[in-house]
Amino acid sequence: MAASRTKAPSLTLAPEQEREALDALKRFLEERFELQLGSFEVAEVLEVIAKDIAPHYYNRAIADVQLHLSERFESIESDLWALEKS
Repeated sequence: MAASRTKAPSLTLAPEQEREALDALKRFLEERFELQLGSFEVAEVLEVIAKDIAPHYYNRAIADVQLHLSERFESIESDLWALEKS
């Protein structure tokens, strides 16, 4: 399968997921680093994570799925060859 090199999809969350992520991030920063950031600051941190870090995890997940599917298709192809009548 040819790899398409179009622009990667924008990684966004549903509004409820984003609120949960913001709350979790704000709680983490307060508990771990004693940083009490406002909503705008926490949103900026989440934006940096989504823009600069999350795509690396997304791309890795895509590569892992491609490898898994490739291995599975090879197995299916072998099974089909075994069923072929001579």
